Amino acid sequence: MKNADVAKRRDEAISRGVGMQTQIYVDRALNSEVWDIEGNRYIDFAAGIAVVNTGHCHPKVMEAVTKQVSKFTHTCHQVLPYEHYIRLAERLNALVPGDFAKKTVFVTTGAEAVENAIKVARIATGRNAVIAFGGSFHGRTFMGMTLTGKVEPYKKGFGAMMPDVFHIPFPQDVHGISTEDAMAGLTKLFKADIDPGRVAAIIFEPVQGEGGFYPAPKDLVKAVRALCDEHGIVMIADEVQTGFARTGTLFAMEQYGVAADITTMAKGLAGGLPLAALTGKASLMDAAHPGGLGGTYGGNPIGIAAANAVLDVIEEEKLCDRANELGSRLKQKLESLRAVTPEISDIRGPGFMVAVEFANPSNKEPDAGFTNRVKAEAQKRGLILLTCGVYGNVIRFLAPITIPDAHFAEAMDILEASVAAARQG
Repeated sequence: MKNADVAKRRDEAISRGVGMQTQIYVDRALNSEVWDIEGNRYIDFAAGIAVVNTGHCHPKVMEAVTKQVSKFTHTCHQVLPYEHYIRLAERLNALVPGDFAKKTVFVTTGAEAVENAIKVARIATGRNAVIAFGGSFHGRTFMGMTLTGKVEPYKKGFGAMMPDVFHIPFPQDVHGISTEDAMAGLTKLFKADIDPGRVAAIIFEPVQGEGGFYPAPKDLVKAVRALCDEHGIVMIADEVQTGFARTGTLFAMEQYGVAADITTMAKGLAGGLPLAALTGKASLMDAAHPGGLGGTYGGNPIGIAAANAVLDVIEEEKLCDRANELGSRLKQKLESLRAVTPEISDIRGPGFMVAVEFANPSNKEPDAGFTNRVKAEAQKRGLILLTCGVYGNVIRFLAPITIPDAHFAEAMDILEASVAAARQG
């Protein structure tokens, strides 16, 4: 088989609404390496968009999955429950930041976790309104895309969004937006559009993912926490992309000194299997009546088994420390490139959730063209990269945290060559 032949079949069979980053059709993968159906080998700096933080087919995760498959694949926990679902909930209740009693709900996707977090906040507070940030991404369901602060491709053409959702600016130093600007936007919102007494929740990403890998400043997170406490608003941290060692701590919120009331998670939770969760204050999580939360596939037993193994791997292999080490080395490489690449306007991100932003050196405008050339040149050389950002001018680096040193060094060489080639046009 050839990639081009399968791509033609794909175009005829799959909705064009399902976007494609590459035309590389995978045959097999192991840790940080992927081989396509033509036998070409790539180093994966996407990790399924921060999903396989523990690498493709980690032996411990695969062992747990294989063992569970031999027992049973599905019963629906609401019908016939199973112990390892409860064990994973106990572990997350202990690990998610916050010095208070917690409870957990398992669902299937990050968008579903966000939807349920909003449901919990609304039923617990008896309020309706929700505040999110510009540039954010919270999913493609109707509430998820309403909360998302980016029109194209997520909202364009899909009609009216959900009511009672408001957006305020998110701080971006490189674009001149400060914490003061964000909080001023919130003050203006409360003066002009919504009584804070009607707000159920404020949701944010500790590091914006699709929006461009902008970390939330500590003063912003603390100010939002104080405001939520003042007005009885539920603070929701969307850790779908930041969770599970990616930022150098198990959860990014560990770095802020305050805790959210509800934390959503997915992606890296189950090492590639579809599993998501929301963990929050027990008093909030118990507000819904029995049957109000959950889903047929929520907490599938295979995904639960994989997630318990993922948590073991993160601890045993000290992947939080590894993320900080790799992120530091990546930033050093990017800083060395900045000396000879005036298109680099910013390098940022905690742990191994790092991004580089490109702008035209002459006018400082975002340069999506240069960004896409770097990505294309890297792919030709065997390195898979992803772009992001409202202007499409950011490359985000999301390799498995388990990537071997030799493969990381090889990827850095490819990156350097790709940036140089992009500069030559």
